[in-house]
Amino acid sequence: MKNLSLMELKVGESGRVVEIGGGFGLRRKLEALGVREGVIIKKMSSQLMGGPVVIQVGRTQVALGRGMARRIIVKINEN
Repeated sequence: MKNLSLMELKVGESGRVVEIGGGFGLRRKLEALGVREGVIIKKMSSQLMGGPVVIQVGRTQVALGRGMARRIIVKINEN
């Protein structure tokens, strides 16, 4: 198992959120979107030269800014 930021995750990979860096406001905003510690998220898409990172949380797809995505640390299973 390996810990990566959401930005380092490849498109199509999923992992369990283990840590959210940042202040209270960021944590509250992500929690409102369903992203909290212990939740499994899947990276759906990411633009190479900027733009949002799209993740799937349960059945919902959410677009996050790159700054937010860098602060989300996930644990992936290496098979």
